[in-house]
Amino acid sequence: MTRIASRRLATLLALTALSPLPAAASSAPSPILTTPEARDVLSYAEPATARVRHVDLDLAIDFDRQVIAGTATLDLIATRAAKRIVLDGLDLDIATITDARGRALTWSWGAADDYKGAPITVEIGTARRIVIRYATRPDARALQWLPPELTLGKAKPYLFSQGQSINTRSWIPTQDSPGIRQTWSARVTATQDLRVAMSAEAQTQGCKPASPGRRSFCFRMDNPVPPYLIAMAVGDIGFRPLGPRSGVYAEPAMLDRAAKELSDTEKMIDAAESLYGAYRWGRFDVLVLPPSFPFGGMENPRLTFATPTIITGDKSNINVIGHELAHSWSGNLVTNATWSDSWLNEGFTTYFENRIDEAVYGKERAATLADLGWDDMQRDLAAAKPEATRLHGEPEGTAGQLDYYKGSTFLRTIEQAVGRARWDAYLKSYFDRHAFQPQTSAGFLADLRRNLIGDDAALEARLQLDDWVYGTGLPSNAVHVKSATLARIDADRARFEAGAPARSIDTKAWSTQEWLRFLDRLPRRQTTARLAEIDEAYALSASPNPYVRNAWLQLAIGNRYEPALGSIEDHLTHNGRILLIAPVYRALMKECEWGTAIAWRIYGKAKATYHPVTRASIERTLGKGRAAS
Repeated sequence: MTRIASRRLATLLALTALSPLPAAASSAPSPILTTPEARDVLSYAEPATARVRHVDLDLAIDFDRQVIAGTATLDLIATRAAKRIVLDGLDLDIATITDARGRALTWSWGAADDYKGAPITVEIGTARRIVIRYATRPDARALQWLPPELTLGKAKPYLFSQGQSINTRSWIPTQDSPGIRQTWSARVTATQDLRVAMSAEAQTQGCKPASPGRRSFCFRMDNPVPPYLIAMAVGDIGFRPLGPRSGVYAEPAMLDRAAKELSDTEKMIDAAESLYGAYRWGRFDVLVLPPSFPFGGMENPRLTFATPTIITGDKSNINVIGHELAHSWSGNLVTNATWSDSWLNEGFTTYFENRIDEAVYGKERAATLADLGWDDMQRDLAAAKPEATRLHGEPEGTAGQLDYYKGSTFLRTIEQAVGRARWDAYLKSYFDRHAFQPQTSAGFLADLRRNLIGDDAALEARLQLDDWVYGTGLPSNAVHVKSATLARIDADRARFEAGAPARSIDTKAWSTQEWLRFLDRLPRRQTTARLAEIDEAYALSASPNPYVRNAWLQLAIGNRYEPALGSIEDHLTHNGRILLIAPVYRALMKECEWGTAIAWRIYGKAKATYHPVTRASIERTLGKGRAAS
C-alpha cells in the first residue's frame, strides 16, 4: 500500500467510525489525520476517539479584573463507544461543565506541564454538546491587557489575543491542535465605549443585547479553522475601507497612516487569486495593533493582525501584508497538522508572498526580498545545530526562520526544475484538493509525487525531495535568486569598506531592504570613530524605521559603541515585535558583563509593555546569557 493510500484510508476510517452530530453544527466536519507523523505531541486531545467540531462562545470582557468570563459550548463528534473527551487547558478557572440540558458532567484536570498546560477530561457519556462555564486569569498566555498609557490614543484600555502556536488553550477550553479544525461563533460584551473585533464574520442580526453600559458583538466562522486562528481585539478601534472586500482597523490616531500604507491591499488580493484560485474567506481586513504585538503579522482569517512597525511611510515593508494574505491559502486553507511541519504553513507562504510582490511591484523587488531571505537562511543555518535545520523535525519547527526561508527555497527550486506554469497549476490544484484540511510533510511529498512527478525518475532524483524535508543543512540544488538592486548596495558597501567617507554614499532613496543589506554585511568589527561617522552621516541611532534601527544597534553593540545606549533603550522600550528586539537582546547578552547589565536593566523597564509570548522569548535569551556568563 502506498503512503498516500495509507493516509487516506486512515483518515476515512477515522471519519466513518464517528457518530452523527447535533443539527446545530451546520457544516461537515473537517477530516483529521491519524498517521503517526500527524500525532500532535503538544496537545492532550485524542481526536480519533472524540473531538470538537464547533465552539460557541458567550464571553464578557472585564478590564478591571483583567479576565474574560462566560461559557464555551462545544459540539462534539465521537465514536459510538466514546465515554470521554480530552481537551487542552492552561490556567483556566472552570466553574462547571454540563451537557446541553444543564446536567452536570464529571470532569477533572490532569497533571500539568508549564508549557503544554493540562488535559481536561470530561466524561461525556452520550452527550454530544457540552457547556463549560469558566474564566481566564490575568496572566493568560494568549492575552495582553494594555492600560490606556500603552496605547497610541492613551485614553482607553486595549486587549488582544495571540493564539499561535498553543496559546488558545489559555482563553478557550478546546482541543488546541492545528490538526483539529473547528467552526466557531461568539457573542462578546464590553463596555459601551469599546469595540470588539474578531477573526470571523460580524453578525448584526440576532445578536443578544448587553446589559446597560455595555455593548454586544457577535461573530460567526462557518469555515473550519485550526484553533490558533480564533482571535479577538478590544479597544478604541476605528475602521477605514481600502476596497470592496478589504479595510483597515486601527486606533483612530493611526487610521490615516495605516490606510495610506496599505492602499495596495486590494491589488494584492487580485494578484493572489490570479495565482492560486479564489479567496475563500469573504473579506481580508487588517487590524494594526499597538506596538506590543509580538509578531509582524498574524494571519487570522478575515482579520489579519499587524504590527505598527510595518507602517514606515514608504510601503517597503508591506510584504508582511502579502505574507499574511498568502496564509489564506497556505496555513489557513491547508494547515500543518502539527507544529513539527510548520514549514508547510510558513515556507509555502513565504514563497507565495514573493509571487504576490512580483505581481504587484515587479520582479526586481521580489528578487530583492528573496535575496535577503537567502542571507537570513544562511545565518540561521550557520548558527543552528544540524538537527534543527530539518524542515520536518522539532515539535515547533526549525531553528530561526528556516521554516520560512529553507521552505520557500525548496519550493522555488521545484519551480525552476519543472517550470513556472506547471508548478503554478500544481499548487492551485494542491490547495483545491486539500482545502480546509490538515497536512503533513509526508502527505505533501506523496501528493507531489502523485500529481506532479509521476513516473519521472530523473525529475525525482533532481529534486532531492527527501533531502529537503528530512535532511539537515541545504541540499546542493538550492536556487539562489540574486538582486541587481542589492548588488549595487554591495558595491557601495565595498567602497565604504575601502575607506570612502560615509557621506559620499547616497542613501536618500534607499528602502528598508537596501539598508538591511548594507548594515548586515558590514564587517562586524568597527572602530568607534567609524561608527560615529556612520551614525552622524545617516542618523541611524535616531532612525524612525525599527528594521534599520535593529540592524544598526546589533552592529553598535558588537563594538560596545556607548553613544548608542540611549537608542538601544528607546528601541527596546517602544517595540514589542520579537523579530526586532530579540536580536538586540541577544547581541547585548554576548557582551558579557557590559551587555548583560544593560539588557537586564532595560528589560526591567520594558517587561510590562511586552506580550507574554515576547516576555517568554526574551527571558529565554536572558537566562541563557546569564548561564553562559
